[in-house]
Amino acid sequence: MIHPSLFLRRAILADAIFSGVSAVLLTFGAGELTPLLDLPEALLRGTGLFLIAYTALVGWLGMGPSMPKPLVAVVIAGNAAWTVASIALLFSGAVTPNLLGESFVAVQAFIVGALAELQFIGLRRSGGELAA
Repeated sequence: MIHPSLFLRRAILADAIFSGVSAVLLTFGAGELTPLLDLPEALLRGTGLFLIAYTALVGWLGMGPSMPKPLVAVVIAGNAAWTVASIALLFSGAVTPNLLGESFVAVQAFIVGALAELQFIGLRRSGGELAA
């Protein structure tokens, strides 16, 4: 366990907020977003449902007095992987979004990548102090 720096706590909580907003938008708005983005409704809704669970995890992680360092590392690695996978999706040919859909995927990938970087910086600032 580590005592998280204020920077790390804020980066984790920012992730929870962004993920929570995305979860609601994608889960409940998938039908409306599909024609706007030219992305499959099942992909959007499935992503939203996944983000509900993820939001609960990072929200819980960000609210405690200490954080399990391995779990923080998993969140950071997961965010980095999400970023790479999002960009790879655009180049894979598995989906054919319109320009707005491409922008939507690219912007969320950029935000998630930035959150991963901020969380990594926050983890380093936490210094690996052991919690009592």
